[in-house]
Formats: sequence, structure tokens, C-alpha cells
Amino acid sequence: MKHLKKLAIAIVLFIGTQVSAQSKVAHVDLQALITSMPEMKTAQEQMKKIQETYDKDYKNMVTEYQTKLQKYEQESATAGDALNETRTKEMQDMGNRIQQFQQTAQKELGQKELDLYKPIYEKAQKAIQKVAKAKGVSYVLDATSPGVVLFLEGGTDLIADVKKELGF
Repeated sequence: MKHLKKLAIAIVLFIGTQVSAQSKVAHVDLQALITSMPEMKTAQEQMKKIQETYDKDYKNMVTEYQTKLQKYEQESATAGDALNETRTKEMQDMGNRIQQFQQTAQKELGQKELDLYKPIYEKAQKAIQKVAKAKGVSYVLDATSPGVVLFLEGGTDLIADVKKELGF
């Protein structure tokens, strides 16, 4: 009975070794790869310029709002009820426009970021696939995703080869 148990354990270990020997596993620090790509630096600079433009426009709108509000508050005692009511409506409309601008700007920034970054991720993905196929690797794990990489030691890091494939 003991021999049968030992034989079963030996067979399981042998089969497990054979299966793992057939599948090569490698890893890439995807975040490090993406951030080191020249295209990413260019995209980040573009995003920064766009963000600064939206920030400037937003600050100008808020400053105009605050200036008018302060002026209207100072004049409210001498202005008539009808004028105060009109001014209140004007300020509410202006506040709504500022809020609408902020929401639209956030939405447009998110879309622009997606438009700029998506091709970069796709380029990196294609390079990873090409290098993995050339090296006979069956699985490439993202070394930065917790929970995905359970054991990293002994794996093959492809980042240098992928960077070379991308030309940097």
C-alpha cells in the first residue's frame, strides 16, 4: 500500500514536471514598459496641455462669476426687485453653465486620454506577442498586476526584448 502511494505521488510529480516543461511562462512589467515608451511621454504632454486649457477656461468662468456676484450683491440694496430677480436668474444660469462646462471637460478629457493611450497599449501588446512567439513563450504575465502573478522567480522577463522590438 505504501509503495502504491509513493508511486502515485511520483507519477503526479513527473506529469506536473512534464506539463510545466512544455509551457514556458514569462513576465513583463507592463506599467514600466508603457511609461518608458516615447509615445507615452508625447501623449502625456498633449494631455497636460489640454488639461491646462480647460483649467484656464474654467478659472476664467469662475472669476467672471465671482466678480458679477460681488457686484450684484453690492448693488442689490439699491436695485429694484425686478432687477435683483433678473440678476439672480442670470447668476443661476451662469452657475449652471460653469457646472456643465466642468462635466463636459471631464468627459472630453477622458475620451481624449483613451484616444491617445489606446494605440500605445495596442502597440505594446503586439510587441509582447511578437517577442513571446519568437521566444517560444506560452504565457506572459503582467508583473504589476497583483493576484495575477503568483510566483515570479525563475520566469523570463521580456521587457528588454520588447523595448528592443519597439526600437528603444
